[in-house]
Amino acid sequence: MAGNLTRDEARERARLLSVQSYAVELDLTEGEERFESVTTVRFTSTRPGAETFVDLAGAKVRKAVLNGVELDVSGYDLETGRLPLPGLAETNELRVDADCSYTRTGEGLHRFVDPVDKSVYLYSQFETADAHRMYACFDQPDLKATFELTVLAPSHWEVISNAAPDSAEELAEHHGKHSALQAAKRWHFPPTPVMSTYITALCAGPYHKVTSEHDGIPLGLYCRASLAEHLDPENLFEVTRQGFDFFHEIFGVRYPFGKYDQLFVPEFNAGAMENAGCVTFLEDYVFRSRVTGAMIERRAETLLHEMAHMWFGDLVTMRWWDDLWLNESFATYASVLCQAEATRWGQSAWTTFANVEKSWAYRQDQLPSTHPIAADIVDMHAVEVNFDGITYAKGASVLKQLVAYVGLDNFLAGVRDYFREHAWGNTTLADLLGALERTSGRDLSSWSKEWLETSWVNTLRPSFTTDPEGRFIEFDVLQEAPADYPTLRSHRVAIGLYSLRDDRLVRVRRVELDVVGARTAVAELVGEVQPDLILINDDDLTYAKVRLDERSLQTVVNGGIGKFTESLPRALCWSAAWDMTRDAEMSARDYLALVVSGIKSITDITVAQTVLRQTRLALQQYADPAWRAQGMARLTSALRDLVTGAAPGSDYQLAYLNALAATATSTEDLAFLKGLLDGETVLDGLTVDADLRWTLTGALVSGGLLGEEDIAQELLRDATATGERSAALSRASIPTVQGKANAWAAIIEGKLSGALLRSTILGFMDARHPELLEPYAAKYFEEIGRIWESWTSDSAQNFANGCYPALVISPETVARTQDFISADQPPHALRRLLLEGADGIGRALRAQAKDASTG
Repeated sequence: MAGNLTRDEARERARLLSVQSYAVELDLTEGEERFESVTTVRFTSTRPGAETFVDLAGAKVRKAVLNGVELDVSGYDLETGRLPLPGLAETNELRVDADCSYTRTGEGLHRFVDPVDKSVYLYSQFETADAHRMYACFDQPDLKATFELTVLAPSHWEVISNAAPDSAEELAEHHGKHSALQAAKRWHFPPTPVMSTYITALCAGPYHKVTSEHDGIPLGLYCRASLAEHLDPENLFEVTRQGFDFFHEIFGVRYPFGKYDQLFVPEFNAGAMENAGCVTFLEDYVFRSRVTGAMIERRAETLLHEMAHMWFGDLVTMRWWDDLWLNESFATYASVLCQAEATRWGQSAWTTFANVEKSWAYRQDQLPSTHPIAADIVDMHAVEVNFDGITYAKGASVLKQLVAYVGLDNFLAGVRDYFREHAWGNTTLADLLGALERTSGRDLSSWSKEWLETSWVNTLRPSFTTDPEGRFIEFDVLQEAPADYPTLRSHRVAIGLYSLRDDRLVRVRRVELDVVGARTAVAELVGEVQPDLILINDDDLTYAKVRLDERSLQTVVNGGIGKFTESLPRALCWSAAWDMTRDAEMSARDYLALVVSGIKSITDITVAQTVLRQTRLALQQYADPAWRAQGMARLTSALRDLVTGAAPGSDYQLAYLNALAATATSTEDLAFLKGLLDGETVLDGLTVDADLRWTLTGALVSGGLLGEEDIAQELLRDATATGERSAALSRASIPTVQGKANAWAAIIEGKLSGALLRSTILGFMDARHPELLEPYAAKYFEEIGRIWESWTSDSAQNFANGCYPALVISPETVARTQDFISADQPPHALRRLLLEGADGIGRALRAQAKDASTG
């Protein structure tokens, strides 16, 4: 984000001001670096004579007029992005005439040139507070206003904003202040309903467009012209229609923003952004090459997540970023609920949720930077690092648990009341809890304190004794919490008893109850025969790590994980095993054995790909270094067999091959991959398309079989934006001292676009050659202070996270981190990221010790 507004400053400005409207005029014909931005904002003040400031970042301010009086623009602070506004009246009109800058970092108004046809594309990205990179505004969520936009653009461009345009006037001979004569078009977008600045939007360029309509809502899909042949509107519109029908039914309020456009834009920093009526998505969701069903499911979840934001976040918005979770957790929960109830994914959507979202949440919640779901956000720098697994996935998990507690009908009734009462306004946690309490009849204050206002994740494990016949004499659920985060919560859980019958692991008993305190007796299970497997938190009702008892773990490891008749309990067992591996309760080599024996039984492609990624991480970071090569050889051997034995053309064939490419180091494995790339080896049903070629090329570069000339030749074959990013990744993974030095120099120079920066970092941090990264542990700490100070927020975070020496796993790396923090006293947000990195090193060292002791 551009400035660093504090919560106290925002509260004071909100007490002082009420904003009615913005009228923004933009001239996008002024060149490659800057554009003209003229803003007229009308607002009132509760204290005539008071002073405030308007936000405007990176601009050259030509003129500013407040209530007819020209301001001294020398007071504009370029560093903080603030223009003082002295002597306010009760009713005010401010007009600011400025030149603003395009970005290449995905913040503000991003400008991209398509390498295929040299066309220029623009799109805005304003969350959390980057609207004032494009126009002067009071850039905080609780100062909502209407937004009217006029845009001058090249005549062949499409221009898309929050509202549908009401005019597009041809100007045959436009001559701008700084530009050459050209044909142009003036677009006008009428005032929107009131909305926060961060969800206003502008996209412009020769976008390919497909339109449709559903239930009276005009629908639009947009992508770059060079990607048009790969856009699949039928699938996208299908999910969009299903989403609208479902959300209209459960929310009780119709979609409030008129038309609904979805745009797939280049070099996007995140998955998507919920701009009202003008949603932007990562253009990787336009599949130019074959992907597995996991990616198609993830895209659908993202589409539904952003659609849910039209209600959670856009219609009703958090007052300040403390309650960011009110946006993100609800959108995550609602999107999965919609997938499960209204789309072709059905209940398997909850399997994906358990295996992907909750795994993210558990990982984030055990970092030293853990925080309550309802966070304490003192300024904008703090919120920038809070778009994390707690805000999204833990919050959604807790909402799922709340639904189990109060009932889905009561929960949705409260949500409908919440929308009706607070439409077009701003809210806090108390507003939501009040609505849910009224419809559920429950006091949620203790629930909120336990779940929303505390940190960390509890662990649940079974404790029991049996008689000589194997029947339970007593059965308890034990709940654990670490000393630093001692909260023991109330959990609604199901306990499933599973037995092997006809070589299938089937549930023979289910008990649902509330687990409260350190020990909860389960009288209903007394007298039951101990089964082959006991699954605490069956059906995934609560948010907690789960441990398997010894017999259950042996059932899983000895092939039982492949014998479940349902996907969710299998996924929960995989998650339990992974948690035990991360916590150094299960060795990396035992986890590998489980994967090798059980991976073929996974019938959910998302779970399969997640398990394969986790296995790679376990071997690269959690395995005893002395045994790692042996373990990796066992994994790649198994993957080779899986690739060649998979059903031709299946998702599993592609997933296994991608996993092999990410881990291959032996001569035999690399020769197999090279044969596929060269066409000498052919697998039935496998098409080596553009993206797979880059996957294979990257593996062969990392393995030392291909080099710079081969990368250049591949880029000639695929001279696209994706090709450029893939080439950057491959170059950065060249396994030589000079190759790493070149990549490092490109990274720290600070001239790469956001997308190329991320790709270069990813290649540089190739886990197959950690020895080449050892010199850069010290270099990282020499650079991070400067980079954090001088780069934009997103780019600085990419460097801080991506280049942290996570693969230099030693106590010295932890000591370097602590020494830097002590000596430099970095800002809180950077300190948080560094502590997270050091925690990962500590976890890896503990896991390596466990693995060594097992061997």
